[in-house]
Parts: sequence; structure tokens; C-alpha cells
Amino acid sequence: MTDAEARATSRRSTPRRRLTRLVSQAAVLAVVAGATSAFAVLHKQVTVDVDGHPVQVEAFGRTVSDVLASGGIAVGDRDLVAPALGEPIASEGQIVVRHGRDLDVEVDGSVSRVWTTALTVGEAVDGLGLRDDDVRLSASRSAALTRETLRVSTNKTIHLVVDGQVIDGVSSAATVRDSLKDIGLVLEEGDQLSVPLDATSVDGLVVLVTRASTSGETVTEAVPFESQEVDDPKAIKGTKVIATKGKAGVRTTTYELEVVGGVVTGRTPIASVITVPPVTQVTKVGTQELPDPSVVIVEPGSAQEIAKGMVAARGWGDDQFACLVALWNAESGWRVNAGNKSSGAYGIPQALPGSKMASAGADWMTNPATQITWGLGYIEGRYGTPCAAYAKHESSGWY
Repeated sequence: MTDAEARATSRRSTPRRRLTRLVSQAAVLAVVAGATSAFAVLHKQVTVDVDGHPVQVEAFGRTVSDVLASGGIAVGDRDLVAPALGEPIASEGQIVVRHGRDLDVEVDGSVSRVWTTALTVGEAVDGLGLRDDDVRLSASRSAALTRETLRVSTNKTIHLVVDGQVIDGVSSAATVRDSLKDIGLVLEEGDQLSVPLDATSVDGLVVLVTRASTSGETVTEAVPFESQEVDDPKAIKGTKVIATKGKAGVRTTTYELEVVGGVVTGRTPIASVITVPPVTQVTKVGTQELPDPSVVIVEPGSAQEIAKGMVAARGWGDDQFACLVALWNAESGWRVNAGNKSSGAYGIPQALPGSKMASAGADWMTNPATQITWGLGYIEGRYGTPCAAYAKHESSGWY
């Protein structure tokens, strides 16, 4: 090959070598770009709410489980995790973790052990399905839940037989002693009771009080309280709620004694004063009519249509569904993403906090069926029926 031919061949080969080099470089750049993109997708900065304490976690992974493992946050089978462990999690997302544990609960003297993921006393009581206005707790509702036994005392009717009168008082106290204080009975030295003062107070308990004999001229007696019913237009018709618990009063009577040979043969009252006036027991009776089922129009495919099927599956009729529609209209307008910024309540049933609904499904933030399932379970456990829950909402503004 002559020099001229070699130079010509070299000129023809140069573009091919350049093309090959460019292709190779592009391939390398594609690999690097792909790796960078994968890293960006898998690298997460997530806020994990662990038992009420926010923790910032940087992780490399796709799922909730990956993030928790990177943050060294251990969870068990019975712990509450939302979203669920296998769900994908986006960068700057949020995960809620509630570690469950055994809690000893004593309700009216009966002790049982329950499993709870609650953080506060109030959340634990809500989980037991107990109504706020019917219980007395051993700790404040806002107090953090500890390892100590949670003692709960519910409303009970106590029948007192004293001073020739029968007094039916209502008290949520745990002992007979405190129940008598609630009802307003004043005991004098030497008085005897048919049950010990420190005995556990139970519904329907009958307490016979025998007054001590007195050698003086002044005695005190219990004054029974009156009962009164008042109409409450905000409560559902037929419902009754004790607005003011009755308290017995105290009457002080002075007697003139007739004594013969050191023996009292007669007693004549000369003055009688009510020193502690009784408190009338006021019961509110609802007068508001229940929602009319015939005016409830359900759009196909709506959250209300989903709820109607679930309500029927629980054996509740159209009247209960009408109450549910009215209740959640007032609470959230049936919006799956309804949030209360001041309280933290969320979703169609306005669960507080919203993460409670994770017990019904990991998609609790977006799925109306999951929210409705949780909401109906809450209503049934706490109030029995949607109409009872609606009555509570109408009378107090919450349920």
C-alpha cells in the first residue's frame, strides 16, 4: 500500500472509531444516569411517628419495612404500623408506629388484661367502648398511659334506705364511701351500714343505714332529692340523659326531751332547719325527631352507597342509615380527606387520631371503605347504633 492509499484508509476509519467511542461513552452515561436515578428513587427521607415521638429517618429502600429497618425501629406482629410494612413509601412521607402492650384494666372491681396501642388514658378508655360522661378514671384522660393498672368506675344506681326514706342516687364512684358522698348522705359517728364503706360500689346496690341513738337534743336527717325531667330539643326523641345528679340534703332537728327517772320518755321537735339543701336530679329527655330515611338520596358509587351496604350487613335498617348520613354529614361531609387542623381528627368518621383507622386497613388515608369499616365498628362498640351516636352528637357536639 502506498503512502497515499494508507492516508486515505486512515481518513475513512477515523469517523468509525469516533462513532464507536461515542456509543461507548453514551452507554457508560446511561448506566451512571440509571444508577443515579435508582438511587434517587430508593433514597428516602421519612418522618416516623414512633409512639407519639417524631423521628427523622434517612433510608435506602422502597417499602415501609425498608425504612423502619434502616432507622432501627423494631415492630412486632401486634403493633400498629400505617401504612403497612409491605406498602411503598415516598420520600418525605410519614409512617405511624404504635407499639402495643398488655394493659391491666379494672372496671368496677373486675380486673382484666387487654392489648392496646393507645398512648393516653383517654385513647385506652375509648378502645374499651366506654362513654366519657359515664365513667370515673384513676388518671386524667390526657395523661400518658403507664404500666399501672387503669381503674375505671362506671355510673351506678345506689339505693339508700335511711331515716325512713328510700333515696335512689347515681354515682360513678368506685367505693360505697365515695358514692355516699356523691349522693349527699352525711354519716354521723356511730351510724351503721349494711355494707362496708370501702366495699366496691356496684349497680343496684342496696345500702341500709341505721342511725346511732343519741342522748343529745339535736339530730341530723337526710332529705331526699326530687327528680325532674326537661325537654331537650337537641337530643333524639325518647333518649334520656342525667344532666344533674341528685344529692340528698341535710335537716338538723332540735328536740325537747321528756326524761323520767333518767329515761327518755318523749321527744318533741322544737326546731327543724335544712342545713344542706337537696339538689334536684335533672334528666334531659330528647324531643328531636330522627332523620327521615325517605329523604336520604344515595349517589351510585359514593361513599354513602358503600356505607349503606355495610350498615345493612350489620343488621341495621334504613332508620339507622339515615342517622349515620346525618352524623357524618355534620362531622366530615363524607369527605375521605376531611381533616381537623385543631384536633387532628381525620376522614369520614373523624377518627382521632386518624391513624386509629389503620386497624381496619393500611389504606386508611384514602379508602372510604376502610374508613367506614372502622367508623361503624367504633359506633357499635361505643354507642350500639348510629342513631345513639347521632343523639350524642346532637346533644354535645361530638360523638
